[in-house]
Amino acid sequence: MTAVFDPTTTPPVEILAVLSLLCPEVARDIEQNWNAPVSDYARHLWRPVARPASGPAIAARSILREVLHQRLGAIMQPEEICKALDEFEHRPVIQSGLHCLLLMDRTTFDALLLAWLGAVENGLSAFFGFMGTTMTMETIGREGPGWLDVGDDKINLFGMGRHKLCRKSACVAGPVTLNKRALEAVGDETDASRWLGTLLASQDKVFGTAADALTALNEDLVADWDRSGMALPVFIDDRLAAAAMARHLEYDGSLLSRLLIEPARRQRLERALQEAASSPFGRFLPNATAYFWGIREERVRKLVLENGHLIEPDRPHGLSIPFERPHLKQALLDGVLLPNLFLMFLVLAILPRVRVVGGLRQIGYVALFHSILLAVLDESAPEERDLAAELQVRENAWGMRVIDEKISVREQLAGLPEGALFPDLLRQYRLRTFAETTDDLKLVRENARWRKIGQAEIKAT
Repeated sequence: MTAVFDPTTTPPVEILAVLSLLCPEVARDIEQNWNAPVSDYARHLWRPVARPASGPAIAARSILREVLHQRLGAIMQPEEICKALDEFEHRPVIQSGLHCLLLMDRTTFDALLLAWLGAVENGLSAFFGFMGTTMTMETIGREGPGWLDVGDDKINLFGMGRHKLCRKSACVAGPVTLNKRALEAVGDETDASRWLGTLLASQDKVFGTAADALTALNEDLVADWDRSGMALPVFIDDRLAAAAMARHLEYDGSLLSRLLIEPARRQRLERALQEAASSPFGRFLPNATAYFWGIREERVRKLVLENGHLIEPDRPHGLSIPFERPHLKQALLDGVLLPNLFLMFLVLAILPRVRVVGGLRQIGYVALFHSILLAVLDESAPEERDLAAELQVRENAWGMRVIDEKISVREQLAGLPEGALFPDLLRQYRLRTFAETTDDLKLVRENARWRKIGQAEIKAT
């Protein structure tokens, strides 16, 4: 059965115009797929990407392949690893923007589903999803990695006290075990057959960190929801980005080493960052820390660069790391530093020429990161000139809350066939258009940042 589409439907012109101001590639994706099934949009996002051509991009792709190979080694056999990496070489795409939450979270589930659709529609055996782990275990009241959303209630997933939840970060809080008593109580009250048994199978396990627990549990849930194994999600996080960043800092001739360590290059980078922040699009930029986050006492800490050291502001006994290549590299390897979003997207996406799929704020700041890198390249150096030419094509896409269901995940799963949840959803989203799932781009229209950009453009014209 095929869907019947109204060919006269067109996307809102004013929204496409606003998106085109900063990320025309995103507006183009929307326009091309407006009346297509949302599964076709997902297939489009996971389309092939041109291989790296410049020296810095080739080196960055090689580093990324190596750290991905290490991650795949924990969950795959050697022949499966080779297949997944070969597929990634042709279709290098990462679904980013996922927070470190259990897949019972509505936004996280919908984003992962879009990535799964893209992988399946392109015949991939695996796909990569980035889970941001720098968030605290409780972000606001009863929200965050420490809580399990069961639709009509939220339960404390790890049985950790509220005072600890808001003071520990997912990537370092641990060791943790599941809150068995709370999970069993949920089983008495609700139809939880689609997920509770999978969680309870791990009730006696001890996980090194909350991020490790959530990754393992999400892998188990997807394996149960798609027992045919059509496409395997591979969850990566900030720690993999840290490993990649450490590799970039192994020698002083790498592009990132020069940009960060050479005073004149870093001054130029600082100037480009400041100019982007003061531009009309500056509200998209995250600028909470200087290049890296610090890790101390199970908490992610803001850092500033003063007198040649990364330090915690107003904490004389906090972290203090010399801003020198060997020290930064070792701190990354030791788990004391994590790259901030700017460096993370450079090593995972922009430099290795990987398409990154994220949310409505992310498409803005990835575009800005891209322009910042272009602004600091030295075009008198042949390899940087080649990279600048390559960066004329931007691999940046919208994929968070494109699918945006309103009922809880638990309610949705209850009506789907056990063991074939994702395949059943694939059939559904082959019949629903991009225009329908996004409600004519309602989310973009209501987004405060994009709305202000649109208002400013109207005043300017």
